[in-house]
Amino acid sequence: MDERTSNQNVFRSLGVDFSSHDALIESLPFSMGDTTAGSESELQAAVEGSATQVDLAVVIRESSFFSSVLKRCRAGEIPKKQVADLEKFLDGDNRRVWENSWVRFPLKALAPSTQRLFEEDLRANKQAPASPLRADTDRFLIQEEGGSWMRVPISYLLKLALADYLNRSPSLPAICRKEGPRFLNHFLNDNTSPETHSFYISSLDSDSGMGRAVGRETGQRYLLTQCLIQYANLQFQLKDHGQEAVVYYSPHPPLRQKKLNELIPDSFYRELFMSPCLSGWDDGEKKHAYMALCHEVLSRSQLNTLTKLKEAGIITRNLVCLPNPSNTSLANNGTHISLGSRKLTAALADPACGMTEADEKRIGDLVIKITEHFLPLFVETYSAAPYRVDFTGFHPEKALGFLPHELHYTHLRMFWRRWKKKARLKFFNHPVTPFGPEWLDSLARTTLGLKGDFIADFRLIDYLVCLLSTEQCPGLDGTLGNQNRLAKDLMHMGVFHEQMPIYSFFRLRQFFKMGYSGFEGRYYSLFHSLQDDLPHAVDLQHLITLFAYRLIASGSINHRTIPDDPFCESERRQIVFASAIHLPTFFVKNSGGNFFLRHILKYTENIRISSRYPGSFRVHTEEYKKALVRLLRMEAADLVSLLGMDETLRDLEDRVQNPAKNSAGGKLTRSILETCGAKSPFDLDAETFNTAAESHFRDGLRKHHIQESVEDLAERFCHSRKFHEFARRHDPGFLARIHGTRTREVYWNGLPEKLTQGMLSFKEVENLLQALLLSILFDAENQHVTTQETENTGLTPASVY
Repeated sequence: MDERTSNQNVFRSLGVDFSSHDALIESLPFSMGDTTAGSESELQAAVEGSATQVDLAVVIRESSFFSSVLKRCRAGEIPKKQVADLEKFLDGDNRRVWENSWVRFPLKALAPSTQRLFEEDLRANKQAPASPLRADTDRFLIQEEGGSWMRVPISYLLKLALADYLNRSPSLPAICRKEGPRFLNHFLNDNTSPETHSFYISSLDSDSGMGRAVGRETGQRYLLTQCLIQYANLQFQLKDHGQEAVVYYSPHPPLRQKKLNELIPDSFYRELFMSPCLSGWDDGEKKHAYMALCHEVLSRSQLNTLTKLKEAGIITRNLVCLPNPSNTSLANNGTHISLGSRKLTAALADPACGMTEADEKRIGDLVIKITEHFLPLFVETYSAAPYRVDFTGFHPEKALGFLPHELHYTHLRMFWRRWKKKARLKFFNHPVTPFGPEWLDSLARTTLGLKGDFIADFRLIDYLVCLLSTEQCPGLDGTLGNQNRLAKDLMHMGVFHEQMPIYSFFRLRQFFKMGYSGFEGRYYSLFHSLQDDLPHAVDLQHLITLFAYRLIASGSINHRTIPDDPFCESERRQIVFASAIHLPTFFVKNSGGNFFLRHILKYTENIRISSRYPGSFRVHTEEYKKALVRLLRMEAADLVSLLGMDETLRDLEDRVQNPAKNSAGGKLTRSILETCGAKSPFDLDAETFNTAAESHFRDGLRKHHIQESVEDLAERFCHSRKFHEFARRHDPGFLARIHGTRTREVYWNGLPEKLTQGMLSFKEVENLLQALLLSILFDAENQHVTTQETENTGLTPASVY
């Protein structure tokens, strides 16, 4: 049986109706009413305070590493500069921001029931209450100021704050007391940063507002997180002890953390920054060991890019600036958006249906290959990570990050040549690249006026976002176990590890592993707006997923039309990275085997045969994006109409036609420049721009996200009759109590500024927490999703390492 017939038989078993075109598209997986969605947010954590009181600085000064460095420096074994740089990092004269620091506070600040929760989380096996404590318990319980104190990462602090609030608040409505504990497991400690995932699953239909439902839930979850941090600062006496915790969206590893990483061993880096995994896993120590493995593997993996760079002819000299053996890429933060299909989930749960795990994998891999062609539409358009790369950073072994493991050597060479040209690494028309010694590179930069480059989405370059298949082990050929085989093959090459799931832009969420069938989009960096960028991105991801299923059901696309060899895989993925860096052009073989990519190029203007690369088309990156929009307008018009996404397509066209003004990347960059009074990223040196970006994400953008989330909540409290009925049913006096003697408008208008500045009183924090819990529970009740769908979010990696 050929693939087309096999696929159509699977669709018929799902109940897809082939009797007419309208019947077909309305009965496909991910059609209207069939799609559910949720999101996972990775947040940046920081503590403001002096070096004498903030945990990160205290731990470094008290470490055996620091005392050893001082001793070896006095003995003349290491340069004095290393000690001077460490002392500069630990400068305690001024109040500073210490990203990813833990916090420490008196154990007695917790309510007794919250202390019991903490003790349960310290168990070696949470499923066995009588199991011993974790072997590393002494990391979390310390003696200070004559009493018992605890020290924990902010990711775990959020869970403790919610549990403490639920335990302490005597006037909490019964529904909040009953459902609130369920939210505790939505605050995770993985990698380095705090992670939260959807409190409920949204149904993508016209009644819920499609992607706006996901934006509302994400915004309310973010606002609740802000309130929990304020609660912890006050109730757990952090402010009283010179610490003020803060969380916000920021896509990059902090600059200061990168500098510290250059000064300390990789084992000490892991001790300082890798999460202890206190929450979300039955065996936290095992998960923590897995995260240490991830850090070791990625650090080694970047070192192993040197071989590929030499084989590609990019490194042609002996002098190289070696990548640091301790990699910071796990401190990158993004947002993952998952879509699930009720139809697929129900079919795979029913043995009588006839759809198998092999069918899910074969069709799912093909959906991923189709979708990857559309990913340039998302980069910078809906999310971004603006960043300046200095001339001194243009050593290919550093600047190209993990790209040697993500692109075929042919595309890698093209990419590097175009990037150097874009960055204008020339002096009087002669190419200039960094020499190696830092002092010499700095001298060349100053003397020759070389400024480096500006990148729209640095996270996609700095992080291992996808892995290239090997000739022997394709990762998306539709066969069961292909990802495991690829991981093992890459492990033998020193690129990855077989215990880790293969990183990809768009990940299949398999029913027999996750409890639902769908896809996770992992290519989102930082949204400028949670109420505008994120909802439109969800809608477009939904549209493209449905379009992919229609192409497969109609027989237009199969695995042979999008080949699985590494070259073809790299050819389509290079466009995503070109979009992230703003490379003006890329190259495609005019006789390549990717039928679908050649079909897209028919919609693309200003294509010509390359004079440098015979047999290849020279394609403008921005024109390719416009071609994708034209294709959707022409070939997915029926789906756009069915899903009611005319506004989404109009918004997309505006962003693609004028990215500097309308895209998320353009808005983020303008906001950063406004804080500095500059007109262009090149008006500032790289460190100044990147420091300003971090400051804006922590202050200005955090306030913006709080503002729009508060406005959405205020609209509900001021104008929603259905919500008023819901609130009165569960707490008759709450609406009057929260506003007090102030008008509703006065109360809500002043809230964003006070919350951003940490100026809310403890009572105001408690009231706002209750308001958010009621609002979230109201939405969950009105999403019409089943309990099973809510439990099987598929957004946490707890069930699969």
